[in-house]
Amino acid sequence: AEPSGARPVRWIARKLEEGGHETWAVGGAVRDVLLGRSSGDWDLATRARPADVQKIFRRTVPLGVEHGTIGVLKDGTLYEVTTFRRDVETDGRHAVVAFAETIEEDLARRDFTINAVAWHPFREELRDPFGGLADMERRVLRTVGRPEERFREDYLRILRALRFAGLCGLEIGAETWRSLCGLVGHLTSLSAERIRDELMKVLDADDAPGRSLGLYAESGALAVLYPEVDGLRGVF
Repeated sequence: AEPSGARPVRWIARKLEEGGHETWAVGGAVRDVLLGRSSGDWDLATRARPADVQKIFRRTVPLGVEHGTIGVLKDGTLYEVTTFRRDVETDGRHAVVAFAETIEEDLARRDFTINAVAWHPFREELRDPFGGLADMERRVLRTVGRPEERFREDYLRILRALRFAGLCGLEIGAETWRSLCGLVGHLTSLSAERIRDELMKVLDADDAPGRSLGLYAESGALAVLYPEVDGLRGVF
């Protein structure tokens, strides 16, 4: 059966590829479909530059042209189309990126293997250079590459790991977990807004947030970010 919401994604991808620009579906919707969950917002990654996307589609929104992202309106829904990117420099809070030429370069900069799987919307092909499909089958969360390097690029990935593991019913791989626990002290370098937004994604999820919050506590993230809450553990 066709994944929910995939038809407009196919149309966008076909238009881009007819213009000579390789295009893949990436991110959370691909992950959720492969995990058997309801798919969320669809995102596309393409070799096309932002100006190319704006020329091909009549209705677009400049969501982040400097980062390569253009919104394409189709059937009343906004789909994010982003040029392939690669990291040039990272500092734990954000990355300086440059445009890339291949989907493999784009996937290599992603946080976890389950998020580094691309789907070609009309060739029905999966591109999985980091073993994300096998990790989904084993229900394991691992980083792309060395965990410490990946977390140090953006410490928010620590909280993303706790959210994905909890809400998707995954076990965090041993090496990834050790690195995560060892780096939770750096969470205080993140902005309050980013920390809040990540917590709200846990609390607002359809799945019960208890397991993610339990991982917050077990990893030490709760004590670092919300010590007054951590101090109440076992009281009630």
